[in-house]
This record gives sequence, structure tokens and C-alpha cells, in this order.
Amino acid sequence: MPIKLKQSLLVGWAICAIALASCSAQTTSPRQQPDTKRETSLRAVTLDQTKVVMGQTVYVPVYSQIYHHNSQNQAMNLSATLSIRNTDLTNSIIITSVRYYDTDGKLIRQDIKSPVELKPLASTDFFIAANDTSGGAGANFIVEWVALKTVYEPVIEAVMISTSSNQGISFISPAKVLKQHGVQK
Repeated sequence: MPIKLKQSLLVGWAICAIALASCSAQTTSPRQQPDTKRETSLRAVTLDQTKVVMGQTVYVPVYSQIYHHNSQNQAMNLSATLSIRNTDLTNSIIITSVRYYDTDGKLIRQDIKSPVELKPLASTDFFIAANDTSGGAGANFIVEWVALKTVYEPVIEAVMISTSSNQGISFISPAKVLKQHGVQK
């Protein structure tokens, strides 16, 4: 057998051996499931309203379900995550209320009932499961926040997603300011 052919066969066998070794089952311990209890960046605070410099009340549309196939009888359930992100580099904001309403404006739940601090550049979120259709197609969150110093406005938005069957859909829904308190940075 010529030398070049032997070298080619040896290289080919080496590549096959490497490929097979990388495909073999791992013998390490199974991956641990992530802890469903997550650390929160929120800390309860006592709020002195006389020290509030600025704040907002914002409306965030949330879609628990959307219709498809030319009919309101066929709806796709969506999970939704409300995200509140403090964009200020040095100052905290205080979230005073997070309320979730259904299509008819009925309060479904109140996630924040007393003031909590969101530190600089921290974020928090509130989740609506896909099988929770209580909000309907016109659900929404009302978020109220204040600050004791002039800060940059937080980014508040909802992310909706569904990955059922062979379909996948995701989109965001930005907040709309309903009421402004004080001067914005």
C-alpha cells in the first residue's frame, strides 16, 4: 500500500475516532435542575412621600392569548413576562405598585403591595403562565414607581412568547406613561 494512502487512512481513522468519542454518552452526574426560587433584587422600604422627587404611572399591554386562523374561536395562549429595569447608573428607584388587570379592567392580582427598592441597573420581572388566560387578549399591567433623586426613567415592557407545536411567536409590548410626577432626567 502506498505511503500517502496509509497516511490518508490513518488521518481518516483518527477523525472518525475523535467524532465517535465526542458523541458518546457522558458519564458525569446528570445536570441539576435550576432552582425555581430565584433571588430577587427587590428590598422592602419605607417610603416618605414628602421626599419623592419624581415618578410615573405606566400602562403595559399584555396579551395572554392572540387569535389566529381567521377566527376568534382559535386562540394561541402566550406566556408573558413584565420586565422592570432600572436604567440609572447610581440611584435606586422605588416600585410602589404592580397590578395585573383583565380585558374588562378587573384587577386579577397585585404583585407589589408595599414599596420595594430596585437598585441601580437592577431588574425584576413578573410572570404570567401560558395556561393563565384570566387576562384575556386585552390584559394589562399598571406599574407605579417613584424616586427620591432625579433618575433616568426605567425601561418597562412585556415580552410575550409561545412555542407550542411547530409554531413559535414572540414580541414585546412597551409601556405607555399615563401620569408623570416631577421632572425627568
